[in-house]
Amino acid sequence: MAKVKVEFINTCACCDEHGENIKQIAADFGDKVDVSIYFAGKDFDYLKKYGMISKGTMIINGKKKYENLSKEVIQKAITDALEI
Repeated sequence: MAKVKVEFINTCACCDEHGENIKQIAADFGDKVDVSIYFAGKDFDYLKKYGMISKGTMIINGKKKYENLSKEVIQKAITDALEI
């Protein structure tokens, strides 16, 4: 099973909760999930891959984007990615 890459672009202070939820949920899966959190205005690495993002966005394996996040959506997205 390949490692799942979860990237989160944090665009504002209200997105901080999503970043914490992603880290917490990913920790439950141990080393099967690799998490990167980018902060708009500070980090620019994600711009080359994804362009400008103006809403907090989670990206799984560089392909699937999630913008309407909740703890349940994050949990399901990571679990689904691990099952593939």
